[in-house]
Amino acid sequence: MRVLMTGGGTAGHVNPAIAIANTIKKHNPEAEIAFVCSSQKSDKAQDLVTRAGYELYRVNICGSYQIWNLKNIKTLILMAVSAGQARRLIGEFKPDVIIGTGGFACYPVLNEGAKMGIPTLVHESNAIPGRAVRKLSPKIDCVMTNFQSTTDLIKNAKRLVRVGNPSLFEAKPVSLSDKSEGDFDKRVISFGGSGGAENLNSEMCRSIETLADEFPRTQFYHAAGKRDYARIKAEFEAHGLDKKPNVVLVDYIYDMDKRMTEADLVVCRAGAMTISETALLGKAAIFVPSPFVAANHQYKNAKALYDAGAGELVEEREFSDGRLTDAIRSLLRDDRRREELGKNIRAFAEADANEQIYGEIKRLL
Repeated sequence: MRVLMTGGGTAGHVNPAIAIANTIKKHNPEAEIAFVCSSQKSDKAQDLVTRAGYELYRVNICGSYQIWNLKNIKTLILMAVSAGQARRLIGEFKPDVIIGTGGFACYPVLNEGAKMGIPTLVHESNAIPGRAVRKLSPKIDCVMTNFQSTTDLIKNAKRLVRVGNPSLFEAKPVSLSDKSEGDFDKRVISFGGSGGAENLNSEMCRSIETLADEFPRTQFYHAAGKRDYARIKAEFEAHGLDKKPNVVLVDYIYDMDKRMTEADLVVCRAGAMTISETALLGKAAIFVPSPFVAANHQYKNAKALYDAGAGELVEEREFSDGRLTDAIRSLLRDDRRREELGKNIRAFAEADANEQIYGEIKRLL
């Protein structure tokens, strides 16, 4: 089997693609799999796909802006350029199937593949389908979704099926003896997505400064994102947090499955992938939805979990009231509440999503 994976931009598009590729490899160890991402320097595929050990190709494509933005002229030019690049790449690689995971990088490859009669699938992890998926849905063979609400928004697909979110994680228990470095009773992991989140980073700095001494046997492990890492590192150092033995600051978490598995409490955004993985592992979590996403869908995700008793919800506008620090402190003191949240969020997990996706690939081929 020869498979061309495409998608990129953020880790939220790249990691699902890697999870699908890993599943294919599990069933077909001899499968030839390559990835296609954009040539943008910020595209996380250039880092994550390489680390995962897959071959990576690039096409010259970028995202579009509001309709009145003059930068869209460049986007239109690159649409034509990337189409030619995609056709040549497909002709050389000769894939049996092309699988996309959303984002502007997947459009030219899936669009040209469909024109050439190659079996094509796309997976949409977000509640609101992106522009690329909306434009591709009537052209390709199958659209797979994470949320039921997403299937209700896509009306013209040839085949539309809800499969859940592909995951790099395995749902497995962890004992204290399995936990990594340091002699800690509890672990808090916090992050704001692959690019980081400035407001959440600064607030976690304030929270950790307050809580690190109060909970000396709790490790606070925070990922700032590569874009904001230098600033937040200086902020941590200015508050002496770099000297605390129970505080760790990193730019990006490459072993997220391990860190999440070990965590007793997760502080994170409320994107589709993060929620799916938190649910799969049954982790107590405080969700801080990004206020900068389309249709405020992260708040809607977090509110649904909060209403189901499956997670705590803190909005960025509540940072000035110390709500995040209070929520972390409260959950660190309440083992029963953390256990309850972890149990309830498991109801939102799709444990067999990877296998369902593989089934769709087999059906199409």
